[in-house]
Amino acid sequence: MPVTKPFSTLMLLCAGSLLAGCNLAPKYVRPSAAVPPALPQGGVYPAAASDAADISRVGWRDFFIDARLRQVIEIGLQNNQDLRLAVANVLEARAQFHTQRASLFPGLSASGSGTYTNTASMTATTGASAGSSADIQYFSGSAGVSSYEIDLFGRVRNLTKAAQEQYFASEEARRAARVTLIGEIAADWLTLASDRDQLKTSQGVLKAYEQTFDLTRAKFAIGTSSELDTRQAETNYQSARNDIAVLQTQIAQDINALQLLTGATLPADLLPDGLGDQAITIQSLPGQLPSQVLLHRPDVLQAEHQLIAQNANIGAARAAFFPQISLTATIGTISPALGSAFGAGTGTYTVAPSASLPLFDFGKNQANLNYARAAREAAVATYQKTIQTAFREVADALAQRGTMDEQMAAQTARAKSARQAANLSDARYRAGVDSFLVALDSQRTAYAAEQQLVTTRLSRASNLVTLYRTLGGGLD
Repeated sequence: MPVTKPFSTLMLLCAGSLLAGCNLAPKYVRPSAAVPPALPQGGVYPAAASDAADISRVGWRDFFIDARLRQVIEIGLQNNQDLRLAVANVLEARAQFHTQRASLFPGLSASGSGTYTNTASMTATTGASAGSSADIQYFSGSAGVSSYEIDLFGRVRNLTKAAQEQYFASEEARRAARVTLIGEIAADWLTLASDRDQLKTSQGVLKAYEQTFDLTRAKFAIGTSSELDTRQAETNYQSARNDIAVLQTQIAQDINALQLLTGATLPADLLPDGLGDQAITIQSLPGQLPSQVLLHRPDVLQAEHQLIAQNANIGAARAAFFPQISLTATIGTISPALGSAFGAGTGTYTVAPSASLPLFDFGKNQANLNYARAAREAAVATYQKTIQTAFREVADALAQRGTMDEQMAAQTARAKSARQAANLSDARYRAGVDSFLVALDSQRTAYAAEQQLVTTRLSRASNLVTLYRTLGGGLD
């Protein structure tokens, strides 16, 4: 019988055992989401727009319509260090998965050797050579597998499954980091724009306060105004000066934050001059959504992959209670001459199966199984909490979105009325009809209304970014 037949038969049996082996991991069932079936509707929550886009199909380049902001985001995606770390984590997890997956297959190795021996006849009395000698030589070669575990109970397969799911989880973590980065860059860019609008407002008010201050000092010098009026006017003037200094610091810090996120020094032409009323993003986002949409968020998918990995670890821990069967097998040739090493009658083979059954391990295997079960319960809790957190984030963003138009209309009207009141009060004061205190109060009210209008504009723009991010957008 050819020597290759036992080895071939053995390899077929190994392959069959891989296919027929049982799996001791529990059947995975996705846990309930533990949130209402639909996101909040009615009341303060917005109605769905008829032209609202499918959020899962809107890439960030389409969502952000300002060309400068798109370029800043692109720079951040290329240079951000946290994102580079997330990518490295994916590569690391993938390599670990490939390492573990290799255990599913027998590792083949080959070796060869040659031996040369010379023997010489020696005299019994003197130890001198008798003049006769012989050369002995032989050559051998072999190939086979060493300590290959036949995975009858699914231990190796479940470890491979766990490594694969951890790899998938790391990929979702990278996607989550990317979405978060896009949202943070957009938020900081909008904050910089808003602070520059606030600076313009404060600089305009400073000029008005300076004129009022100069007027009250002149009137006090000629005795037609009190020192109290002068000091109150100066208080407003110095307050506006302080606001400008604070805003200048904030603007510098905003730029620093943007450059940290993007990992690069940003050119001035990519930075916003102000927020104003122009649209930075698309305006139509869905209002009524099923909570199932949250299952596609990267952080939720990451938590689910980690849960599946823990489920597979239970199978590996259960398999440790059963025998581990390993196989070492070789097939080769041995010959006294190199030229006839592969000739007839030179073949050899070796088959050495082994089995190991744990009898008493002081509870080690049971403790490992208990740990795997506890880790799965923790993963279930993490998964459900991640969904609940996502639900709240979206619900909060939708609640703000539902009243944002009303807030903008009210603040715009308030700022307009406050400006008109301040102008009327100033004119009445100069005409001697109203007291200086009335004019001063009107100026303060108008200044506060202008500041609040800028803040409301920022809230509206930031809300759209938050809603887009929390719904899982941001990808291309």
